[in-house]
Amino acid sequence: MKKTLQEIADLVGGRIAGDAAVEIEGLDNIDGAGSSDLTFAVEPHIEKAKTCKAAAVMLPEGTENFPKTALYVEDPRAAFAKLLSIFTPKLERAVEVSDKAHIGKDVKLGRNVTIMPFAMVDDHAVIGDNVVLYPHTYIGQYAEIGDDTVIYSSATVREYCRVGKRCVIHSSAVIGSDGFGFTTKDGVHTKVPQVGIVVVEDDVEIGAHDGIDRAAMGATVIGKGTKIDNLVHIGHNCKIGANCLIVAQTGISGSTTVGHNVTFGGQSATVGHINIGANSVYGGRSGIIGDMPEGVFCAGFPVQPHAEWLRMQALMKRLPEMNKKIKQLEKKLAKYEG
Repeated sequence: MKKTLQEIADLVGGRIAGDAAVEIEGLDNIDGAGSSDLTFAVEPHIEKAKTCKAAAVMLPEGTENFPKTALYVEDPRAAFAKLLSIFTPKLERAVEVSDKAHIGKDVKLGRNVTIMPFAMVDDHAVIGDNVVLYPHTYIGQYAEIGDDTVIYSSATVREYCRVGKRCVIHSSAVIGSDGFGFTTKDGVHTKVPQVGIVVVEDDVEIGAHDGIDRAAMGATVIGKGTKIDNLVHIGHNCKIGANCLIVAQTGISGSTTVGHNVTFGGQSATVGHINIGANSVYGGRSGIIGDMPEGVFCAGFPVQPHAEWLRMQALMKRLPEMNKKIKQLEKKLAKYEG
């Protein structure tokens, strides 16, 4: 694809400083961009972008004294993401149900469905319009998949679970695996039947190798617009609010309720049966061990306000020096006491 910078500016509502007629053939990061590419930069990378090879650089409004042709927008990340969807070639696939797929009895298929070879749709499942099922996907009995959802290879949506519209489920994710519930007597662990479901609301993205457990009773819920990275585990009966971001290797224990717009950094973890307030951010490796209020920015284990955690980390680096000084003071004090 080839577009002038002016055509791109019209697409993203931007302002050009420099040559509006320059032709853009591709998009790349600052290091990889060549003489016919567009890249973007935000702080702290704007200085580095001044010497890149890109034909033009997309920058936030208010950036001063930039030496290259620039396209100024309010939010470079969002504008660049929009352009990526335009410049990336669309995948070609036949809109058909392969004769090598297994379709069970009493299955309801919507319009323009694509079901690839070796996918399995079990009895009584409901598949909405424009759904795409890649090879080796499994849709369990009575499961429901909403319109325009894409499920990649080897992903599983187990029996009775419901997935909303416009969702993306990446390879090897499991929606509706049994919750981890056992009773123990005389050293013997006995499984508690997990008879609930998982409800994934509209516009959710679930990463590769995620496990979202079905409820013991009732439903585990993933709220509308939430995005989940790879290798995340969400326990049974969790309620995850709308528009959350859950980064890789996070584990959310059973019966945890999470408000809307909560961000969990990588390798965060919670205990179960707690409430986490909305509009909060938890840094990577946060350990959340109790109820949390709304609107906080926390980190560490046990979790604490982010500013306090930073101060603690700075002090920990000085511990060897402080220990040495304390020993010296103890020796001096011992002399005075003598």
